[in-house]
Amino acid sequence: MRNKLGLKRISVLVMALLLTYGTVTECIYPYFNVIDTVSYRYGSKGEVVKEIQTKLKRWGYYTKGIDGIYGYQTYTSVKYFQRKNGLIVDGIVGNQTLGALGINPNKINPESRPSSSSAYNDKDVNLLARLINGEARGEPYEGQVAVGAVILNRVRNPKFPSTIAGVIYQPGAFTAIVDGQVHAEMKPNSIKAARDALNGWDPSGGAIYYFNPVTATSAWIWSRPLIKVIGKHRFCR
Repeated sequence: MRNKLGLKRISVLVMALLLTYGTVTECIYPYFNVIDTVSYRYGSKGEVVKEIQTKLKRWGYYTKGIDGIYGYQTYTSVKYFQRKNGLIVDGIVGNQTLGALGINPNKINPESRPSSSSAYNDKDVNLLARLINGEARGEPYEGQVAVGAVILNRVRNPKFPSTIAGVIYQPGAFTAIVDGQVHAEMKPNSIKAARDALNGWDPSGGAIYYFNPVTATSAWIWSRPLIKVIGKHRFCR
């Protein structure tokens, strides 16, 4: 009889904990049931990004201007917020981070979804894939996407041309253009990596330069602040 009573009490306690956890979760993440699965990441633009920046700035995580562009500073601020609040630290504002920020994208502007590769035409995708193929085939897949992301980071940076073609064909910018490797046999991963980069994945962490330390001949490139190393490439600011 005692065992039966003990099991009954444990069952009641477990149910109470589950109910309590559910209630707490709804309070912390009130928008889980009212928004679609969506994420905002490096390269995203719009009113939701402005709201993300506003919340982060209000709470001391972000110190730059509210411009609605998910750049490197927003990325690092999001990671700081995630780290401090026990979230997955990936620099991507998905449903969990949106909930923790108290943001419902549907109530801000239903049209302000993350930007995607739809903003680019097939020529852009193919050219970016060819550059990735020429510069990074044989590198880890993450490193291939990172090379594509560097191109797009330059497109967004006022110091560089404002188109993919302009960045890629800027004189002397990429070895693959100089030595003709841009015309090498295309690997399927290169196309996939180009699309992933265009869809906002930036494993480089906002880099605008990369180089192979084994083959680099420029002393200047070593002066650039290092962000990370992926495969044989060093990615820098």
